[in-house]
Amino acid sequence: MFNPPVSPSRIRFTALEGNRMKLDGGAMFGNAAKALWSRWMPSDDRNMIPIGSRSLLIETGRHAILFETGAGAYLAPDMKDRFRMAETRHVLLDSLAHAGLSHEDITHVILSHLHFDHAGGLLREWEEGRTPELLFPNAGFYVGKDNFDRSGCPHLRDKASFIPGLTRLLEDTGRLMLLHDKEVLVLGDVRIEFAESRGHTPGMMLSHIQTPEQTLFFAGDVAPAHAWVHLPITMGYDRFPECLIDEKIRFFQQVLDEDAWVFYTHDPVYAASKISYDKASHKYTPRDLIPDLCSLNPLK
Repeated sequence: MFNPPVSPSRIRFTALEGNRMKLDGGAMFGNAAKALWSRWMPSDDRNMIPIGSRSLLIETGRHAILFETGAGAYLAPDMKDRFRMAETRHVLLDSLAHAGLSHEDITHVILSHLHFDHAGGLLREWEEGRTPELLFPNAGFYVGKDNFDRSGCPHLRDKASFIPGLTRLLEDTGRLMLLHDKEVLVLGDVRIEFAESRGHTPGMMLSHIQTPEQTLFFAGDVAPAHAWVHLPITMGYDRFPECLIDEKIRFFQQVLDEDAWVFYTHDPVYAASKISYDKASHKYTPRDLIPDLCSLNPLK
């Protein structure tokens, strides 16, 4: 599909696909029974469910802002096989090319946290004998300070989720910006306010994105896919599930107040949705699910 150039007065949103994987459904749905979660996401004969790897791209004409990079293709073949990653190439780079860009065109990379399935795409695809190498040579890298510190010295509980040596690579660029709660980044007509979350992993930064036309909430792993909008649904990977549920209530209320879109990084089908709330049952439900962000862009 042809994507016309973006003028300085026009903002374009694109959902970019990355390297997908499969994870254990029980681990992804925490203490929820399979009889419940299988209605939303059927598993294969090994109890594995499909996990999306989606990044958000916002172009302003002067800026190309990338929210996360997905899992990428940096893992060695044995690890790709463990996570049932079918593609060996760096799919995000293909998606950027389809949008008319390369990784060198990206001006800002905003990372909710540094778990491998959100930050692995920062690295070139694996090649035997080659040391890890960062992509995006012209971008500033934005990540929460607490999560950056944790990535460099992780707890045994989530050590396997972080990429060894990534913090040093980011520091060595001289383009690393460490974020704090409620910090604001303004890039032309795009305003991004960061909100710290601690339920999934300490120091995760969620992005509240406002433009003249749209408001989006980049949910990170607070709601990795639409099924996790339901309040009791948390992941076995979450460090503090009760804290995460409290954070959902706070963040989702803001989404409702602003009629904002929620962007999903791990949903295998849907890129975003709105949210509804039923006061009687105290239930949040995804609505207006969309597979891409084409409808958010102006027609002219």
